[in-house]
Amino acid sequence: MPLHTSWLSPTGQTRENTRVSQIGATTPINPQQARSGILPGSYGGQHRVSGFWTDGASAMTLNVSNGRAVIQGLHAQGFYQVTLDGGAVLTVADGDAQYGRVDLLVLRVYDASYDTSGKNEAAVEIIRGTPAATPVAPATPPLSLPLYEIAVPAGASAGKGGIVWNGALKDLRTTTVAIGGIVPAFGDTGAGAYPGQYQDGAAAVLQRWDGSAWVPYPSALGGIAPKGALTTASYVGQYRDTPQRVLQRWNGTAWLPAFPGPLFAENLDAGFTTSTTYSQTLQDTSVAQVQITFPAPVSGAVLLTYGARMGPVGNAAAAAFTSVRVTQGATEIWAPDDERGVCTAGDPATSASTTTRLAGLTADLPYTVTLMHRVSVAGVKTWFDNIFLRVEPLI
Repeated sequence: MPLHTSWLSPTGQTRENTRVSQIGATTPINPQQARSGILPGSYGGQHRVSGFWTDGASAMTLNVSNGRAVIQGLHAQGFYQVTLDGGAVLTVADGDAQYGRVDLLVLRVYDASYDTSGKNEAAVEIIRGTPAATPVAPATPPLSLPLYEIAVPAGASAGKGGIVWNGALKDLRTTTVAIGGIVPAFGDTGAGAYPGQYQDGAAAVLQRWDGSAWVPYPSALGGIAPKGALTTASYVGQYRDTPQRVLQRWNGTAWLPAFPGPLFAENLDAGFTTSTTYSQTLQDTSVAQVQITFPAPVSGAVLLTYGARMGPVGNAAAAAFTSVRVTQGATEIWAPDDERGVCTAGDPATSASTTTRLAGLTADLPYTVTLMHRVSVAGVKTWFDNIFLRVEPLI
């Protein structure tokens, strides 16, 4: 098998061994050990990883393509650089008569100085699994890099059609690059080794290890991340575009509209009340309430504009009122009252509106404004229609 390794053979290392197996790939996992993995790259640059790519060659044989890899040993062993420069063909053992099994294709290093193999070589080999009703892959041997799982059905053999390779192979390959390089996210990338390490993640999003997680890193730091590129931001004040074409800003815990307003809500389906106390609910309407929730701007102040066409039925002495209730979570900031309300009296109904300033808000916290309605004389049916609410942030 055309495998070359560095500083493994006890009978001497050829100059060819040294040249071919020099890889320079040592992505760290801690101060002393490197990450085992395959070096990325492909002919024509179309794929992230083509090294040790495997497919079926015949009924019970498979091809393993050429490639280069690093396999980390114990702290004292260091890492082994391995190159397969001509590909390999391996034969899978026939299937069990009753049960299927899962075999494991591995790239393995034998070092007689550290194991009992009596060998000093590298090998691409198949570790046979145990047949079972629900088979699982065998454990990865020491000093090995798993490449593929191979599903071997019961009774499989060359004389019975062999393995249907389409769907029989599960890719387990992982990658490694030189220290400071960007790791292609292929297979299980695991945790980072240090804050500031980068990997090319799923959906072509560059990610940075922040000490506890891989965090999406925008293609243009300080710019606006394109829609779909970010879920969690990298820093407070970062901006992103959204599919709804709404520019958003990260406040440290959530994405909020970069320009929160003006916001508008309305009810054009008339409803009535007979209550003398303020209520957000009207009868005989399909709209439950007119309400807006908004993030407070940095200024902590907004303008509220609201109104309706309203009037008591058949009672010229009764008055109709529309006011606002403002809450922040479970805390009431403003209770509805007549002083901030709009008012009309008598029948027929007339329209009225007002604008008032709401200040003293905490920037970025969500506030809710709800329109409330009442009548001055109990039991008098009072209608409200064309109800509207507008919230406009002040800069």
